[in-house]
Amino acid sequence: MKTHRFEQTQILPIPVEEAWEFFCDPKNLDEMTPSDLGFETLFGNDERMFPGQIIVHRIELAPLVRVNWTTEISQVVDGEYFIDEQRSGPYRFWHHLHRFESADGGKSTRMLDRVHYALPFFPFGEVGLPLVRGKLEKIFGFRREFLEGRFESTGSVQQTNPVHSLEEIGST
Repeated sequence: MKTHRFEQTQILPIPVEEAWEFFCDPKNLDEMTPSDLGFETLFGNDERMFPGQIIVHRIELAPLVRVNWTTEISQVVDGEYFIDEQRSGPYRFWHHLHRFESADGGKSTRMLDRVHYALPFFPFGEVGLPLVRGKLEKIFGFRREFLEGRFESTGSVQQTNPVHSLEEIGST
């Protein structure tokens, strides 16, 4: 299995507490995801996020190819970070850290998304890596733009600083 990493950092013009409240509501995920993914939450998003929470989504991998994606919120440290991990779905491995840090004297939030993932059917699945990387960049680019628009009306100075990096981190 070869593991890959996607990472993006963004500055939100709101305090950590406000950012945390928004991200702790799993219902907000649907609107932060591009519509062409056919992303739909089937169940598990009816409560504020907690460790052990199971959320089931349906996504479109290709035209007429839809799969269920079951994730677990494995860790939550209020106001600091949470981790979602795939339990079943399109990846062989998926671990997504969402970290929130106070910035600009508490007026802003530095938000980090770090995803470690592995594709199925190694080594053959690696052929699809450029497509998966492109999809991740598109998804997180959409999310970045959505959040810029969503929190733009706060009256705070808007400073978004996205950092993209994709790298392979090993294979077994």
